Amino acid sequence: MRRLIAGNERYKNGTRSVAALASQLQRVGLAAGQSPFAIVLCCSDSRAPAEILFDQGLGDLFVIRVAGNIVAPSGIGSAEFAAATYGTRLVVVMGHSSCGAVTATLEVLRGESTVASDNIRDIVDRIRSSAQTVLEVGKDRSPEIQLRDAVRANVRNAVDHLRHGSRILEDMVNSGQLVIVGAVYDITTGHVDFLDVPAELREALPAA
Repeated sequence: MRRLIAGNERYKNGTRSVAALASQLQRVGLAAGQSPFAIVLCCSDSRAPAEILFDQGLGDLFVIRVAGNIVAPSGIGSAEFAAATYGTRLVVVMGHSSCGAVTATLEVLRGESTVASDNIRDIVDRIRSSAQTVLEVGKDRSPEIQLRDAVRANVRNAVDHLRHGSRILEDMVNSGQLVIVGAVYDITTGHVDFLDVPAELREALPAA
């Protein structure tokens, strides 16, 4: 987690680590295998590429990208595979500000729009429950605040799904082999805010 935080600090400051830049030279060596230190389930949004905003290189992160950073069977299986095969001990579910998938879900729930296809509906349906709660609790809040809260609620819902929707991941979490945390990336500031970090990892976070 310290590596991710330090990498995000470099990204915000407009710098790159020599290790990340030099990782391209390791391409041939990495063909023989990989050992990513973190699994990142994040959104497909072109403005939120995990490797860049955490300033990491080839072979460092096992990234699962899907619109709305939703948890679907293929994403769970991908996380299971990386955790069980490579011994990766940290999973980060990362949403981001101004998320189009969450925005679309809120618009559907408000009756402002409809979904264009069954495939898009599947994404909306996986975000629906957390977004609906935000609308009910914060019905008097501005759309911007509702979107911010819905992004965070969607991340927390995905973290809970990963922790309890997979026997493999749940067993690894319970035995101390794996930690799953949430995060939100601000596309304007470049900052990644980690959510609900377990006590054993809080010391990795910089002082507020």
